[in-house]
Amino acid sequence: MIDILLVDDSEADVMLTQLAFEEARVENRVHVARDGVEALEFLYKQGSFVNAPTPDVVLLDLNMPRMNGLEVLAELKSHERLRNIPVVVLTTSQAEADIWRSYNLHANAYIPKPVSLPEFLEVVRTFEDFWLAVARLSPKDFSATVKAEEHSPQREK
Repeated sequence: MIDILLVDDSEADVMLTQLAFEEARVENRVHVARDGVEALEFLYKQGSFVNAPTPDVVLLDLNMPRMNGLEVLAELKSHERLRNIPVVVLTTSQAEADIWRSYNLHANAYIPKPVSLPEFLEVVRTFEDFWLAVARLSPKDFSATVKAEEHSPQREK
């Protein structure tokens, strides 16, 4: 099961994205954060998100209230436990400055949101094809696995 954190304040875009993922070939759960503050609460398992799973991938809008996507991206990529989570920026902005800033903050991809419904659904399906079916995502408990391997008898020889 793939856990996707969708960070977007647009109710329409959230509904369309969820609809597209419902048709996905790979089992997934879409968790929604309505702004950057809520996204960080989810990622840090705070407040109502204490039992939230660590997402396998984050779909991040840039233009949101309270805390924008670039601020979320900077925070996420600076945190040791979270920095390996792939972040795909999915936003209406096609400004070169936003694209540059996103990649400079280590976004894994930048996708402009299409205006038309069929194109939007196709973008989400393409995202799903690559990130959920083709790409190998980092194991959620990899840091624990690495620490266990570092202390195994075979390593200490």
